[in-house]
Amino acid sequence: MVAPHTLQRLHKLIWVLIYGGLLTLVLGIATARRDEATGWVLMVGGGVVAAVGVVLIAVRARLQADPQG
Repeated sequence: MVAPHTLQRLHKLIWVLIYGGLLTLVLGIATARRDEATGWVLMVGGGVVAAVGVVLIAVRARLQADPQG
């Protein structure tokens, strides 16, 4: 059981990670045309961050709100 405000914070964090990771991934794709090494770093980093957000969705689905909270 988790407090509702904690679930709200987790929900916001999930979407920040997903959107931020995808934005970084796209910037990496665009950057790879000029500087391949930097582009790959951005693509891999953005992909990992977005994947962490997706994993947190599964974690969030298993958590239950505290009925007293």
